[in-house]
Amino acid sequence: MAWGNRKSPRVNFERGVTVRMMAIDGTWQRDCVMQDASDSGARLIVDGSLEGLDLKEFFLLLSSTGLVYRRCRLVRIQANQIGIEFIKPVAGKVKSNGAQ
Repeated sequence: MAWGNRKSPRVNFERGVTVRMMAIDGTWQRDCVMQDASDSGARLIVDGSLEGLDLKEFFLLLSSTGLVYRRCRLVRIQANQIGIEFIKPVAGKVKSNGAQ
């Protein structure tokens, strides 16, 4: 699939935005630059090897503290660039803390 075939309109970042990918279980992290993004996904340039990483599902940390993040999955890969899709929360699913 070509980079131009997108479901949603994209915002291009001229200089890119520094972000970080992290495994759901925290076992790996990679610095990357977000080149463009939309409501449904983004294109990243990854610093370091992707070999051996489980990219079925991971976090994209959008702030240096990790407080702003999106859950993602890999859509396409080409050299050090990857296309990702943001995983939307299931509608109606609410976190419960056990209190009533």
